[in-house]
Amino acid sequence: MLDSVGAGALPDAAAYGDDGSDTLGNIDRLVPLRVPTLRRLGLSRVAAIHGDDRSHTPEGAFGRMAESSPGKDSVTGHWELAGLVLERPFPVFPDGFPPEVMDAFERRIGRQTLGNKAASGTAIIDELGPEHLRTGHPIVYTSADSVFQIAAHEDVIPVPQLYEFCEIAFEIVAAGRGVGRVIARPFVGRPGAFARTANRRDFALTPFAPTLLDGLTHAGIPVVAIGKIQDLFAGRGIAAAVHTKSDDHGMDEIFRALDAWPRGLIFANLVDFDTIYGHRNDVAGYAANLERFDARLAALLPRVGAGDVLFVTADHGNDPTTPSTDHSREHVPVLGFGPAVRPGVDLGVRGTYADLGQTIASLFAIEPLAHGTSFLGEILR
Repeated sequence: MLDSVGAGALPDAAAYGDDGSDTLGNIDRLVPLRVPTLRRLGLSRVAAIHGDDRSHTPEGAFGRMAESSPGKDSVTGHWELAGLVLERPFPVFPDGFPPEVMDAFERRIGRQTLGNKAASGTAIIDELGPEHLRTGHPIVYTSADSVFQIAAHEDVIPVPQLYEFCEIAFEIVAAGRGVGRVIARPFVGRPGAFARTANRRDFALTPFAPTLLDGLTHAGIPVVAIGKIQDLFAGRGIAAAVHTKSDDHGMDEIFRALDAWPRGLIFANLVDFDTIYGHRNDVAGYAANLERFDARLAALLPRVGAGDVLFVTADHGNDPTTPSTDHSREHVPVLGFGPAVRPGVDLGVRGTYADLGQTIASLFAIEPLAHGTSFLGEILR
């Protein structure tokens, strides 16, 4: 799961303020992408990136998927992939959280707060970090997503205490009001040189119905979660999990999991695309990270064994070329590869991310998911 690597605006993108968003296409327009491995799998057939690869048959199956749930956040995207389609979006608070929420939170933690507005995570730390250092008041902010984020310097509010504050916030805004996630955003450094750390943690709602992960676990098939997968599913349906410090670390853990787990689903989220580059509108950095991933992917493909299938996809967009620093409502690519996968299969535009989850359910021969249409029969040799 390449977090935020979108492939072109959805038809309803304008309703979200995202008309014209195209994470891959717009990045490539400014910084031509050198991603030969992704091209081998068919990325140029589904994303508006330069170069005409149509004289070569892709080595994998390729397509795009549309999000059928309302919204454009990580929980919505991951849950839909796993077979849960939302009827209503998670609530958002573009003007900040109401006084009764903040009063309850401040009363429970015994401190006042700073911020309480929609903001870029790095910008609000730069803006309010000095006051936070002086007062010890945590910084609360949100975004276009359904999130309650708490930023604190690790020397002012130690990470374990920040997690406790997040658990209190979760009771108030997630369990109490249906907000999708509470996120701990610890940082270090001094004014003018603050930096967020790898101790981020997501506290997400528990899925409201069984997911692909639950179905696999019920069938005795282990699910190994890498990155923030465990957080996004509230730990449900997962046999083993590891949080990661970077996308390179995430790729390292994928290789370790291949050695440690002879069967099962390895479900990895590579979040740097989103948190470090997309939300900061860092076009060059985003492009460079795609190229770093492409090199690691080249080393991964030979490890895909006779009984394995590798899928590469995303959960939403985050176009760094637009004025917005928020997620964008986009199609996502879906690329499939393995010895059993027929090369050059065009999957077209799928109506829901759940098609991939349903395909994985079919691959493991478990009970069908509530949503999605399997394309396993189309891609197998």
